[in-house]
Amino acid sequence: MDTTPPPDLWPSIDPLGEALHALRMSGVFCCRSEATAPWGVAMPPMAGCAMFHVVTEGQCWIETPDAPARRLRPGDFVLVPHGHGHRLVSEPGGHADDLFALPREFTSGRYEVLRFDGGGAACGLVCGAVKFEDPAARRLIALLPPMLWIEAGEAPWMQATLQHLAAEARQMRPGGEAVVTRLADILIIQAIRAWMAHDTTARTGWLGALQDRAIGAALAAIHRDPARDWTLVSLAATAAMSRSAFAARFTQLVGVPAMQYVAQWRMQVAHTRLAEHGGAIPEVAEGVGYQSEAAFSRAFKRHQGMAPGEVVRRARAAAQ
Repeated sequence: MDTTPPPDLWPSIDPLGEALHALRMSGVFCCRSEATAPWGVAMPPMAGCAMFHVVTEGQCWIETPDAPARRLRPGDFVLVPHGHGHRLVSEPGGHADDLFALPREFTSGRYEVLRFDGGGAACGLVCGAVKFEDPAARRLIALLPPMLWIEAGEAPWMQATLQHLAAEARQMRPGGEAVVTRLADILIIQAIRAWMAHDTTARTGWLGALQDRAIGAALAAIHRDPARDWTLVSLAATAAMSRSAFAARFTQLVGVPAMQYVAQWRMQVAHTRLAEHGGAIPEVAEGVGYQSEAAFSRAFKRHQGMAPGEVVRRARAAAQ
């Protein structure tokens, strides 16, 4: 039997790059703030969202429950990747109003302007809340620390993007919302790349496996085509390794055997397609390699703890 993968599944030269490419944001919501001290806003927890803040003028402080307050200056970028609640204030310990209780000016369905007039020092901010649908993107985001912090002088290559974002947010010319969304997309990827370059934890586990030439190629192939009839032999061929060497190295780097990872990944993809897109169960089952809806439902419940239909019902109820 020929185990050579087809051309579209040949080993990727940049498996980690493919995972970063999956960081295409959805549900982007941006806000520009024009404030004069004293002012403060409490960002509520937003499950499944990553939140970012860029200071365009003046300064402010960011406060989280488990870390000391930190000052944000012009050009600083901070990412709160896990949707944890936090505060942005003109002075540490100052009063902060709940974000959703504040009056705002909506310029579109996904963009708004907040204004605080305390009469003191001015501060400008561009903030956003984003979601990621792709399972590879979600897994990558889950590995990030509670906060990613890029100071203005730390990464000069980010400054042009930040300046462009600030200019677009101020002017909001035709197409400005789309430009802000794309620039935010770039900024988040750049921040994650900076973290991976400097944090040793980014070179272990799943992220470390993506950066391994052989195992990363196999992971990228699984991510690209979860419906393929993967076997240990075909995955080893994709990685250009012997079956035994591949099996041992995959388990060592990823933490689970290769075929267990395939099964888990299929269920993660299926859950996303059911919950985010409302896909029909038979189509979702086929899209992750199951010809039998019954077999898919049994596997899904075993991995996810609930039936596929329950995921669809919850998604529909949440959308109402």
